[in-house]
Amino acid sequence: MSSTEAGSLAAVRYLDVTAGADGQRLDNYLITQLKGAPRTLVYRIIRKGEVRINKKRAKADTRLQTGDQVRVPPIRLTEKASQTPVGDSLRDLLQGDALIYENDAVLVLNKPAGLAVHGGSGVRVGLIEALRQVRPELDFLELVHRLDKDTSGCILLAKSRKALNILQDQLRAKQMGKFYQAWVLGNWPVELREVDAPIDRASSPSGERRMRIAEPGAGKASLTRFKILKRLGSLTLIEAEPVTGRTHQIRVHARFAGFPLLGDPKYGDEAINERFRRAGIGRMFLHARRLVFSDPLTGQRLTIEAPLDKSWKQVEQDKVKNHE
Repeated sequence: MSSTEAGSLAAVRYLDVTAGADGQRLDNYLITQLKGAPRTLVYRIIRKGEVRINKKRAKADTRLQTGDQVRVPPIRLTEKASQTPVGDSLRDLLQGDALIYENDAVLVLNKPAGLAVHGGSGVRVGLIEALRQVRPELDFLELVHRLDKDTSGCILLAKSRKALNILQDQLRAKQMGKFYQAWVLGNWPVELREVDAPIDRASSPSGERRMRIAEPGAGKASLTRFKILKRLGSLTLIEAEPVTGRTHQIRVHARFAGFPLLGDPKYGDEAINERFRRAGIGRMFLHARRLVFSDPLTGQRLTIEAPLDKSWKQVEQDKVKNHE
């Protein structure tokens, strides 16, 4: 093996499809099973006919059934693509305080700010990759929705293909409630209860993902409902409910209304963010506080809350200390 070849699956493998993967596309199944394998490699071995289902060639979008046998050819993984081990602190967090709810169908975690949900683009290991290492006994584990890297709070994962489909149907039908808390700059007016403004991608020379309020007739319809929870000097603590699910929706709508989020590195006030960073308060203050959905197993309506971390109290202490 050369110095760049860090991992190897050098023999033909035969994978038996379990109930958790029933109905899953072949390409997604292989990406999950061949941890560390680049997507380009997965699609190449399918296209060349080296992957077989029940001894027959198959396409990437073939839906698997319980009991199918999938033949996987020998493959080699480069160092870059090999699995990045989960650090002890993240492992302890995912096995301990971060887990706020679990049953046979779902997991709900309190994601810390600063942890990406997926690896890639300079992130060696994200939440989903780390959790699959920490919980290897789970045959299936997929994100139902996403959170920005800098956002903390409730994130929902499905433990079977059936559960994932049911929960994503709830999302599409707007039957899942997602409620966030945020510190914003300024005195949010009582009468401002929603922002209904389409959102579009903004051009960025650096390639950084940024969004903006769209020009008339462009963008995707976007609606966020807001409620005041507390005022503290020049800050307001708000609850935000994104009725639609656009990228950076709460952050863009709050900025458009004239009240950017405290600590927001893309749409916030850098001078104020820097003052709080000097006081040891460096995160973006957006937290997925509450998640409401129907249990895929029983249909029971569940309400799950994610505790706030100590930085939220630090904001109040800093404001009191500085008499603002």
